[in-house]
Amino acid sequence: MKILSAEQLSEADKVTINKQNITSEELMERAATLVFNEINNRLQGAPIPIKIFCGIGNNGGDGLVVARHLIQHGYHVTVYVVNYTDKRSDDFLANYEKLKNITNDWPKLIKDKGGFPEINIGDFVIDAIFGIGLNRPIEGWVADLVKMINESQAFTLSVDMPSGLFADKTPGRNTAIIEANYTLSFQSPKLVFFLPETMDYVGDLQVLDIGLDREFIGKAESGIYLIEKQEAISMYKPRTNNSHKGDYGNVLIAGGSYGKIGSVLLTATAALRTGSGLCTINIPKCGYDIVQTGLPEAMVITDNENEALSSFPGNFNPDVVCFGMGAGTSSKTMEFFNDFLNTFKKPVLIDADGINLLSKNKELLRLIPENSVLTPHPGELKGLIGEWKDDFHKIKLVKDFSKKYKVIVLIKGAHTFTVEGDNLYINNSGNPGMATAGSGDVLSGIITSLMGQNYESVNAAVLGVYLHGLSGDIAASEIGYESVLAGDIAKNTGKAIRSLFNREVKELRNN
Repeated sequence: MKILSAEQLSEADKVTINKQNITSEELMERAATLVFNEINNRLQGAPIPIKIFCGIGNNGGDGLVVARHLIQHGYHVTVYVVNYTDKRSDDFLANYEKLKNITNDWPKLIKDKGGFPEINIGDFVIDAIFGIGLNRPIEGWVADLVKMINESQAFTLSVDMPSGLFADKTPGRNTAIIEANYTLSFQSPKLVFFLPETMDYVGDLQVLDIGLDREFIGKAESGIYLIEKQEAISMYKPRTNNSHKGDYGNVLIAGGSYGKIGSVLLTATAALRTGSGLCTINIPKCGYDIVQTGLPEAMVITDNENEALSSFPGNFNPDVVCFGMGAGTSSKTMEFFNDFLNTFKKPVLIDADGINLLSKNKELLRLIPENSVLTPHPGELKGLIGEWKDDFHKIKLVKDFSKKYKVIVLIKGAHTFTVEGDNLYINNSGNPGMATAGSGDVLSGIITSLMGQNYESVNAAVLGVYLHGLSGDIAASEIGYESVLAGDIAKNTGKAIRSLFNREVKELRNN
């Protein structure tokens, strides 16, 4: 799904109104009616007190349309107009008149704190105060109203986006923003819905297709994409019946040090579970018995050193190399890394201590093969790009880094971002149970496996991140968030692929 900017969505509205020969009021009616339908489908006429807070712009107009439909369907609704200025949009005024014509209980005007209503825990609050056009922080008594709504603990649904949240920048500290339990957004999600600094304001998210012009949306240059099931399916390469292990990649997993051999074992397990035809593990001698016992399907190359890697096996030519997990940052390991980057010229995956070694010696960055994948966690990312001011600045720094060194970089988080130059792919699978030791090692194994199976590096990263999250979802559904281990994520990779593609694979083979 393409993510559009506020400006692009505004232009899409104009194009739609012109090409479909409708008015802006009719488009508002269409969009807000979809909001009503979703609310009605869930409440099913329940006698819950509904309090709707409407601004005096188009977001407020949406709220008035929702109110009208709810009242006409017998719900107990009270509408409050948040009168923060004397200016009103034309569509707000038109829908204000329509609402007055169907009820004797006209909207109540809030002009200051004296007009604040009582909000109880059992109330259902609909936030339609500000939409995507907001460009400055909420202040004064309106900020106090937002704070009161948040503190009420009433269930709060925001229309299009939580009031106070900007579409194209992160808010300052102590900014007044609605903390929604649920957000019904129009046509396209907004980037801020997925940023660590702002995603908690959104709650559960649902995007409503309000029928904006398909041609305009299709041609709009975004560079930001939300990755869900359909996008993952489109990247998948089905296997043919006439194939063998040599067709699915020979991967080398290099890493580990004394006391940290388990990380490499997790990575290799994930690579094999994702379909690697052959997997070789390069470890220091101390890990030999552990790996041979723990993963008999993998081959093992041991280093001359007992406790850390020291030299890259130059007589071995895999399709892709994954390096870094548990490797440590000793001088011996730095020698291995330098030797590796000077020897191997195909795209690689660098994780964990591999990232730390790059941060210690940034001259090595120029040796990284083009289209390689870097998978740092937030702390490791700072070592590569430096400190950032906010999430938008972080994205810019990573894009600059990606373009400079021609690599793909992950920004890990609840919604992991894959950055390839100016393109940003936002993952929408996964759950809090995946915040566990070794989860990143498993992710590296999944992506490495796909790279070895001849996926383009960016597709391997994007699809790998999605499958990683889906595997975690399957594990959590079976044992609960708190019990998920990294090994559970690795073991469920096959189930994740099957749940996405089983039907599609059969159809492709039949064709």
